[in-house]
Amino acid sequence: MSDNKASFQNYLFLNNILCRVPKKNGDEILTNLLELLKRHHSALDIEKATEEVKKREQVFSTVIAPGFALPHARIVGLEKPLMAVACSPDGFEFGADKSKINVMILLLTPIEEPNLHLQMMSLLAKVFSDPAAVSKIANMEAAPDVLEFFTGNRSDMKMAEYLLARDVMKTGVTPLHETDTLREAINTFAMTRRYALPVIDSANDLRGIVSLKDILRYCLPEHILWLDNLSPIYRFQPFVDLLKSSEDTKISDLMKELDNPVSEDVPAIQLAKLFLNGDQEELVIVDKDGHLSGMVSLREFCATFFWE
Repeated sequence: MSDNKASFQNYLFLNNILCRVPKKNGDEILTNLLELLKRHHSALDIEKATEEVKKREQVFSTVIAPGFALPHARIVGLEKPLMAVACSPDGFEFGADKSKINVMILLLTPIEEPNLHLQMMSLLAKVFSDPAAVSKIANMEAAPDVLEFFTGNRSDMKMAEYLLARDVMKTGVTPLHETDTLREAINTFAMTRRYALPVIDSANDLRGIVSLKDILRYCLPEHILWLDNLSPIYRFQPFVDLLKSSEDTKISDLMKELDNPVSEDVPAIQLAKLFLNGDQEELVIVDKDGHLSGMVSLREFCATFFWE
């Protein structure tokens, strides 16, 4: 066995892998995986583990890619991470929306190991975002084949020493274009539900950033904010005026320059420092060429480390 602590071969074993599972309820399969871990790790409190896994599932779906579910929990008193895998070529229903799942990985980690928990979560999510990986595992005939997938000499299954910004950022962020109108920007904010959005030019180069606070500030000039009595605008007249002219107002009129985009290669802990030392609630993450790679909000960052 490798001495590298951050290695799947230290946590996944043949007797915790189920192939060709019969088509049945996903909750039953989850229970089977928990019982499997209990069988080979007698110290595991299966009732407590079940409760913690179900709590996570109630807060947010652990179906994180088409055909792939990653139920998980951080367990007090657990000595080391435990993994169990169920594969099904036919698939089974799981989650509140009864998604069809072909590969389920149960991951339990000690609550004292947040870095390792997030490393494993991030890597599994990244690998199984590829539908080909899900299909490959789902159709494997025997546990040794599945184990080899995780523990063989595969560069995409190597865990780094610590998390990077790219591991916690949200990809696929819809940017604004500097030629967009304020109306188009408002619609984009409504669809993305983000606090701030990056602005790019026709060459997809970053030009700046616009936040919801910038839009509010554009509605309410500074002199209004100094007034103690806001009764003249109780009916939101400045907002009405802005909406009337939103088709003629360009987002470039509200845009701020982006002085500090964050490289996707910086350690994730650096994001906490940036959130605490600045007034931003959204950080723009860029690749080595300075192009938009993703974003991290304060809420997303805290969710990643505290309750996901």
